[in-house]
Amino acid sequence: MTVLPDAVRGADSVLISGPPMSGKYDLFNRLLAAWSDGPVVISTGRTAEKVRDDYEGLTGGDGDDVVVIDCVTHEQGDKREDTPTTKYVASAGNLTDIGIKFTDVVESSAGRDRAVGVYSLSQLLMYWEPERIYRFTRVMTSQTSGEGWPFVGVVGSTAHDEQVVHTLHEPFEVVVETRVDDDDREFRVRGRVGKPSDWQPF
Repeated sequence: MTVLPDAVRGADSVLISGPPMSGKYDLFNRLLAAWSDGPVVISTGRTAEKVRDDYEGLTGGDGDDVVVIDCVTHEQGDKREDTPTTKYVASAGNLTDIGIKFTDVVESSAGRDRAVGVYSLSQLLMYWEPERIYRFTRVMTSQTSGEGWPFVGVVGSTAHDEQVVHTLHEPFEVVVETRVDDDDREFRVRGRVGKPSDWQPF
């Protein structure tokens, strides 16, 4: 298993960008596990149960330690009540509610070192124009940074206009780009300045 380089693990905020099936979700989970034993996942496309199962399968960590803001279950008609580790939002399009639930998690996490991930920003872009998601991302990076918690977001590079993807790069300290080359999944790291790293398999 390729370990993500120090430039990524040491960053305050990371955007993982790449086409479908190129390992974005895998790297997302590995990075959260490297950062914290109690990560927070804002899940726009998977139920809390699926998020925890995936986390265990991909990282070997304990899924019960993951706090999930679940934007899927209520939209599917399953109206569950919030628990200390699972917060439900009506849909991924309800950014205000996501923000409120995230603030709840922050307030109940006093003294905990957490890391925060959004999977995925592409899902949010189905509901809102890019400027709105850009502002949401800026607020999230600012809020997590204020807590001393690293933050990772994921965007599908081929699902949107190149300009949209480039705009979303801006709030993040480091961008990890993924691709598939001859059936091998590879990533490279791009900072705010300078050239990207070489492609590495993982």
